[in-house]
Amino acid sequence: MAVGCAGGALLTLTGRVAPVPRRIDWLAAAVMIQLRLICNLLDGMVAVATGRASRTGELYNEIPDRVSDPVTLIGAGYALGGLPVLGYLAACLELLTAYVRVMGKAAGAKQEFCGPMAKQQRMFVLTLIAIYCGLAPSSWQPLARSGAGIMAAALGLIIVGSGVTVIRRLMRIARQLEQPRE
Repeated sequence: MAVGCAGGALLTLTGRVAPVPRRIDWLAAAVMIQLRLICNLLDGMVAVATGRASRTGELYNEIPDRVSDPVTLIGAGYALGGLPVLGYLAACLELLTAYVRVMGKAAGAKQEFCGPMAKQQRMFVLTLIAIYCGLAPSSWQPLARSGAGIMAAALGLIIVGSGVTVIRRLMRIARQLEQPRE
């Protein structure tokens, strides 16, 4: 959770610092986003491999995700070329995708992790944009008068993709729940 929040903070800093440290912040944010995904993957794998997976573990696995993912997306909204409103909207849709998945499980369906904009895809888009912004010349990162740039476009893609993801998950969960029980 701390690594994901650090990634969001580094994204926010890109809109507030001079160009040279900004490049470092972009690249460091990309590293933090990927490190957070690796940590998230490893904790579950270690729990299963050591026989320590539990229902309580599922709870403690979900809660940090519901903090760090929105912080990262909101940080992207405040990044250079981002728009805060898009960061907040992307965070809300991220929470909705997770909510639909968890509610489906609570209703008796298997967990749906389908996309097109599940966690891994959202974080891939942010990582790719952060690397691009960290390496590409400033002239290749145009900003509109509103301040919107490449990060705003990425957040728009995440928002649309997350909306599609919510609909797909709802439809798949509904189909599962409508099937007769054996």
